Amino acid sequence: MTAVTALTLPADWRDFFALTKPRVMSLVIFTGLCGLLAAPGHIHPVIGFTAILCIALAAGGAGTLNQWLEADIDAGMKRTAKRPIPAGRMRPNDARDFGIALSVASVLIMGLGVGWTAAVILAISILYYAVVYTIWLKPRTPQNIVIGGAAGAFPPLIGWVAVTGDITLMPVLLFAIIFMWTPPHFWALALFIKSDYAKVGIPMMPVVRGQASTRKQILVYSVLLVPVAAAPWFIGGAGAIYGITALALSLIFLALSVPVAFRHSEEGDAMKPEKRLFAFSIIYLFALFAGLVLDRVAAYQGFIA
Repeated sequence: MTAVTALTLPADWRDFFALTKPRVMSLVIFTGLCGLLAAPGHIHPVIGFTAILCIALAAGGAGTLNQWLEADIDAGMKRTAKRPIPAGRMRPNDARDFGIALSVASVLIMGLGVGWTAAVILAISILYYAVVYTIWLKPRTPQNIVIGGAAGAFPPLIGWVAVTGDITLMPVLLFAIIFMWTPPHFWALALFIKSDYAKVGIPMMPVVRGQASTRKQILVYSVLLVPVAAAPWFIGGAGAIYGITALALSLIFLALSVPVAFRHSEEGDAMKPEKRLFAFSIIYLFALFAGLVLDRVAAYQGFIA
């Protein structure tokens, strides 16, 4: 294991904020909010805000615990070496305590202020990311991101349950969309930073199974994503606005995955096909869930049946 840099600088609020993985958190908050807004029924604005705040706190806590547990790994990777713990700006125990505090607070506030069903799912999501994915899956299997993808798929389910209080097929499909989206999204990234993972011994798919296998699996998951993303429309859980948005975005996603799947050479311009796919995959999820909310608003206003 690579030793974490000795502490040289005092941590400030920016370092604590960086521990929460704000870029990841923004997507978590957005999909959780969309799940809440798209759910049938009504929720008091204060309770709704509390639910989204708890989702944000939980994401930050899980991200912090992930960085605490992976500090030595982060120190050996160019992409993560400047994070607060490996860069020596924060004591590991401080990060651990911060992560635990955020996680516990998020679950308690969710349970007391919103509902215990949502709180239990929130607790499961934290444990899944910090324990199942970080400790068990990531260092042991090239399928880590496939199974571990469930960790990032919980927010819209939690947002939905915060409103309705129960789990139905529709929020399960929202969960499934992110679950199916995660492998091609993350493997597209892993293809152009595979040397980092290889250096620290993380068995990401491109490292242990090779690029050809990874590229083919990206295409397979991209194909499967099309019907899964359209499923809320097919079952009547969403209307035409969402359905057309889902099909259009998913077909673009699939089209971008084709050159990734059949790419053999590492030569080429700086914006490789996998980078284009990775960049669009982020836009895809934001736009897809925005379409879900727009569909719900249009139906509520009586613009569509």
